[in-house]
Amino acid sequence: MSEQKNRKLAPFWRAVIEGGFIIFLFYSNLLMGEFNHSGMGQAKGFVWALHEVFTLANFGIALVSAFTGYLVFEFFRRKL
Repeated sequence: MSEQKNRKLAPFWRAVIEGGFIIFLFYSNLLMGEFNHSGMGQAKGFVWALHEVFTLANFGIALVSAFTGYLVFEFFRRKL
């Protein structure tokens, strides 16, 4: 019975892990941009850069990106 429960939860955990990885990459890219592209992160510091990156708007974008990325990967996983 436990094995059947694990099979049902496997797609859920795969979605959580893949979505979390996409969100991690999104925030990493934003944080690196604060230090490399704009240069304000170097001038104002790491805490300022974190405050600029972790906003509600960015979180919404990250969630939409993660959901879209998960759907695209699932589409290709089923096609190939």
